[in-house]
Amino acid sequence: MSKLKLLQIIQLKKFGLSVRLALYFILFVAVFLNEKAKVLSYPDPLPVLDNLPVTDCGVVLTGAPGRIREAFEVFTQRKFKKLVISGVYKDTQLHEIFPQLPFYPEVNPDDVILEKISGSTYANAVQSLLVSETLKCKSILLMTSEIHMYRALHTFKAVFPDTIKIVQYPISSGGRESRLFDVYFETFKTIFYDIAIIVTTLIK
Repeated sequence: MSKLKLLQIIQLKKFGLSVRLALYFILFVAVFLNEKAKVLSYPDPLPVLDNLPVTDCGVVLTGAPGRIREAFEVFTQRKFKKLVISGVYKDTQLHEIFPQLPFYPEVNPDDVILEKISGSTYANAVQSLLVSETLKCKSILLMTSEIHMYRALHTFKAVFPDTIKIVQYPISSGGRESRLFDVYFETFKTIFYDIAIIVTTLIK
């Protein structure tokens, strides 16, 4: 084979590789933008507290300011009987993560369960399921920030059985569009979780 022919073959292979890489990049951008839109608009509009149905248990995921306070606000409206705070640091007590508790006399501390094992959204779902089954909850109110709700709800639905109804209550933190890093980071994690859930489903 002549050197010219060999160079032509190498150039064709390089071109083919470049085309494939470009197609993969375009596909990733399309998927990313699609997931980003879901993260930002899921659900839209935000539900009204008064319109929420009553559930057996409330599950709030730690990780952002305001989530726990809002969960207690919902608790005072008697929207659930037990509150599970998922993702609490080990050895942390209730009064440490929510010092405002004395201002909520309607809430019995015995009805608040601190889940201290999970460190990710998937682990939140797994551990919350164990607690929910122990409490014999047939329905839960899932509470987290609005940009996290899309991933959290999909993860919980993948882990929880159909016999336990999941109602969503995204907590507004305001200014979603301005926090570009949070949105982009959440979108990347959403894509990763979607892939992980698909793989886990196929393995099962």
